[in-house]
Amino acid sequence: MAPLKQNWLTDGLIDFEYKKYLLLAYLKEVKENFDLQKLYPFLSDLVFHYQNLQLLKNNKKILYENFPKSLTKADFEKLKLSYKLVIEDDKMMKELEEIVGYSLPLFQNALNEGKDIYEYVESKVEITPIGVTPIYADEGYMLVDQKDESLLMIYRYQITVFENSKDRYKGVNTVFIKQERKGIGRTFEQLKMDLIKNYKQLPNPATYLVMAHAFFPLNETLMPIAKRLLVRYINSTQQ
Repeated sequence: MAPLKQNWLTDGLIDFEYKKYLLLAYLKEVKENFDLQKLYPFLSDLVFHYQNLQLLKNNKKILYENFPKSLTKADFEKLKLSYKLVIEDDKMMKELEEIVGYSLPLFQNALNEGKDIYEYVESKVEITPIGVTPIYADEGYMLVDQKDESLLMIYRYQITVFENSKDRYKGVNTVFIKQERKGIGRTFEQLKMDLIKNYKQLPNPATYLVMAHAFFPLNETLMPIAKRLLVRYINSTQQ
């Protein structure tokens, strides 16, 4: 199934039963993925839709602004476009308010389930530095080890800063380097030395081990959470 559109509420037919069908089909897929402990991209989508519905519920002006608009005049010289709303109908607004009222608790329930899984995964993941960590730790290597898995996943990471008019926050970009078979005589410190030898761009890299004490889907769950934990860990050591 395709993901729920950002403007699913006002896109297409404005009908309670139709929107209910779309929503329940979407949440069924979310539930199926959560049952497999696959969190992303569904968890972030749920947060977006829930917050959007809350805004719409509390601000009718935003609800009107979410309707599709048809172009009535284009002033190409000044690069300005003026629009008119396709729909301004009290009956339609009541239908939308009913859909919003029905949808909010369903999104909340799905979010609660996703949050419980997220917190469980967090409780099973541990981050530790490998060897001596340099002062500059915003770039380096991340080794991902899962319980009962024979292969160790190795990534290069770089922390980036995002800013807008209100917030400043950090994210992590990762690039997969290779996978390494785990062995009794192969230590994490030896793996770090091999990385330094073979990838000379980082002569003194920060290197961290992400140890998952249970198995989780790598791309849909473990990696998104591991990256957030890595940022948190590095921030705590730099304060």
